[in-house]
Amino acid sequence: MNKTPIALLLSSLLFCTQIQAATLIHAGKLITAENSQILSEHTIVVEQDKIVALEQGYRKAADGDTIIDLRQHTVMPGLMDMHTHFYTQFSANVYTEGFTMNEADYALRGATFAEKTLMAGFTTVRELGDNYHISTALKKAIAKGYIKGPRIYAAGTSIATTGGHADPTNGVAYALMADPGPKEGVINGADDARKAVRQRYKEGSDLIKITATGGVLSVAKSGSNPQFTDEELAAIVSTAKDYGMKVAVHAHGKEGMERAIKAGVHSIEHGTYMDKNTMALMRKQGTYFVPTISAGKWAEEKSRIAGFFPDLVRPKAATIGGRIQQTFAEAYKAGVKIAFGTDAGVFEHGNNWREFIYMTEAGMPAIEAILSATIDGARLLGVDDELGSIKVGKTADIIAVPGNPLQDITQMGKVNFVMKAGEIFRQ
Repeated sequence: MNKTPIALLLSSLLFCTQIQAATLIHAGKLITAENSQILSEHTIVVEQDKIVALEQGYRKAADGDTIIDLRQHTVMPGLMDMHTHFYTQFSANVYTEGFTMNEADYALRGATFAEKTLMAGFTTVRELGDNYHISTALKKAIAKGYIKGPRIYAAGTSIATTGGHADPTNGVAYALMADPGPKEGVINGADDARKAVRQRYKEGSDLIKITATGGVLSVAKSGSNPQFTDEELAAIVSTAKDYGMKVAVHAHGKEGMERAIKAGVHSIEHGTYMDKNTMALMRKQGTYFVPTISAGKWAEEKSRIAGFFPDLVRPKAATIGGRIQQTFAEAYKAGVKIAFGTDAGVFEHGNNWREFIYMTEAGMPAIEAILSATIDGARLLGVDDELGSIKVGKTADIIAVPGNPLQDITQMGKVNFVMKAGEIFRQ
């Protein structure tokens, strides 16, 4: 009997469904990040952008399937860096770049930094502060496939107070200082704070970044003084909540840090001078610590080079930079929640993996350092139902390194397979 056109179409659709090709990743060792176990000889089955099966043993390929042979590798979820800056890469010339580089220059250079980061195995980042809305532009370009890079959650322009760490006019001649306001990320008072948050929302930011204390690399005297009032912090947190955004906080000094934690922020970046009371407060509030040891190490090292930093910056880099690793060790022992973050852009993009070395040097087991850069980062972002682990139904962000990084953490710097949302970028 001849089939009708409709029957032929249905038969064709059924056939296509039955032979849908899959990518089979044969993993010699597997860190799912669902727990601290490391599995052996598993197959991850990927269809389109999702993980559809996880099986013991090495599944044989059906017609049309692709096998990725990673039997000599350790496979794990795509890494997450919770503190990056693609608009810059620090050098002795960074303080004058604003006078010689245009917006397009920053954006095009930032695209190369984004690709380096992806190729190093980081499939998701939080971009915590930029110039010229570079991070939101890169986020859109990456999502549309115009350029290669990690999935970006962008804070846009950081929010500071007048003369504070992220005031863009610090250190310039009086004639150029002007009086930046909420649109430029500088606030004074609760009303300004609300307007600045709403402006970031309008510009397409995914979260808010504030500079609650002085900082190391800004051309300002203090690296740790508190710079926001309780009223300003409360206005920022409550307005961000209204707009569905979390708040990340640059902070070195104890007082500014604790004001921010009490206000209900979601993460503390750097955290240099936190003490036991601060850590207890973070545990009580559920606040994450994003250490950025790499940036501290780099700043301390460069402070030894005469003329590399301005005179106001050099002593801060020497004293604050070298302390962060010890603070991390104390916070880890105290049970503070930790999410991996590096402050890449202070140092060279693509070297984010070195943070794993510094974390394990300070006493964190290798598996916990990897979890901090996978499932814990996803929890901080609030996307752990989609990202951060290898589990059926989640997005297929998967990387691999040769050998076993739990025995040799430097293997994290040898990523040679990168899949983001089911697409292979490095093999």
